[in-house]
Amino acid sequence: MMAWISIGIMLLLVALLARPTGMYVYKAFNGEQTRLDKWFGPLERVIYRLGGISPKQQTWKTYAASVVISNGMMTLLVYLVFRLQAYLPLNPSGIANMEPRLAFNTAISFMANTNLQHYSGESGLSYLAQMIAIVFMMFVSPATALAVVIAMMRGLAGKPLGNFFVDLTRSITRILLPIAFVSALVFVALGVPQTLEPTAVAQTLQGGEQSIARGPMASFLAIKELGNNGGGFMGANSAHPFENPGALSNMLQMLLMLLITTSLPFVYGKMVGNAKQGRVLFVSMAVLFIVMLSTSLTAEYSGNPALNALGADSGQGSMEGKETRLGVAQTALYSVVTTASETGAVNGMHDSLTPIGGMVPLVNMMLNTVFGGVGAGFMNVLLYAMVAVFLSGLMVGRTPEFLGKKLEGKEMMLIAVTLLVHPVLILVPSAIALFVYPETVSNPGFHGLTQVLYEFTSAAANNGSGFEGLGDNTPFWNISTGLVMYLGRYISVITLLAVVGSLAAKRKVPETTGTFRTDTGLFAVVFLGTALIVGALTFFPSLVLGPIAEQLTLKP
Repeated sequence: MMAWISIGIMLLLVALLARPTGMYVYKAFNGEQTRLDKWFGPLERVIYRLGGISPKQQTWKTYAASVVISNGMMTLLVYLVFRLQAYLPLNPSGIANMEPRLAFNTAISFMANTNLQHYSGESGLSYLAQMIAIVFMMFVSPATALAVVIAMMRGLAGKPLGNFFVDLTRSITRILLPIAFVSALVFVALGVPQTLEPTAVAQTLQGGEQSIARGPMASFLAIKELGNNGGGFMGANSAHPFENPGALSNMLQMLLMLLITTSLPFVYGKMVGNAKQGRVLFVSMAVLFIVMLSTSLTAEYSGNPALNALGADSGQGSMEGKETRLGVAQTALYSVVTTASETGAVNGMHDSLTPIGGMVPLVNMMLNTVFGGVGAGFMNVLLYAMVAVFLSGLMVGRTPEFLGKKLEGKEMMLIAVTLLVHPVLILVPSAIALFVYPETVSNPGFHGLTQVLYEFTSAAANNGSGFEGLGDNTPFWNISTGLVMYLGRYISVITLLAVVGSLAAKRKVPETTGTFRTDTGLFAVVFLGTALIVGALTFFPSLVLGPIAEQLTLKP
């Protein structure tokens, strides 16, 4: 009973915080005065002066170029930190330089907000690399996506897109940094370590020695969850008691994961001058989230049919790969939250979930519209909203209109490219990996296919969680997933900014009785249907060959 109450409390808190957070985010980017201006204003002016940043308005092309070029330079800088960490300070454990291909994968992974880790956190990076490379990217990467989605909203509202560097700065100074700072202090109070001391060595009862890794984890953990990053300071991620000491830290992590991403529909509604439209999108995504959560909980509490026949599960659910201090319900909830928000943190092993329980996180990432990560997820929501309007227009023989702008051939071509990139980046590399490198898969049969599919889905969706059991620290996996992460991140940014730029250049057409309104329950149904039909059916054959086939082979 307590497990269900805790789930209810967490979901209620998310619902209560979504709109107030959205209103604050809107004010932060709309230039409206707040009580915090006296703190943030001077800091931002110093940053603008040092960086030579002017608030000059940018076109969609210059905005997109600013995103790609600046992120590329940052990726190069952190790559050099990984390659030179053995010679740099704050390396009390003497960790060696990262291998070139692994450094390539890791630099792209954290810059793309994926945080896919082909290394073990506590033994792969020095304290300096964790703080000035990883944590730096954990701020800049979500700030980049948040800036882009705000620019998209402005364009759809008929306003100038803004300036990327101003938006990036405000994302960090007014949203990510203050919330992460307070959250880090709370995590310290809950027992998460925050120290620069080297690995501790303890004497065991048998007379041996045990090395206990530690470090500046609380500050790392706060932005890891708030920015939908997900990479772990420790190899076990949030299943490790240092990163996740108990029930309160577990709940706070999930709240942080959903805080900004659930607020964006309300930011959108305020930005375009139609709050009801924002609420419709929020409710639509919430419905998808509840369906995914219900499916996961049902699957995990049903357990393994073979064990049920022996009386091993007997209503308690499958505890394989789960922390006993957290239990089945919190692990299932966390797996849905972390993939719905495209965070990638884990408090249990997804590889050990039941076949259907493991399929839920996979589908969340394939859809990439169940709230989604900071900024990037809502870009996909707007994408599917435009597809829904276009399909509705075709059915009634009318030129589709979205927010008073006609969706025509140019926009739909760009949208089609964006829709195709995601499945191509997942399915094609998965087929190559299974054909050329089957030895890297630890499980035979259906589960092995799911392992590979999950890895590339996680990379393409900028999630970063994994099924594990995969021999992924090899040249093939490091290079292939690195390329998938990069393309999955930046192609959609460019194409969707191009769509908004094209729509912004058009005249607004007056609304008539034949206009398909996007702030009604009917639109919510069409939007959900579009996301499921266009999104889910694309991947249905691969799901049948993986988790669904595995579930059907589990016989009592």
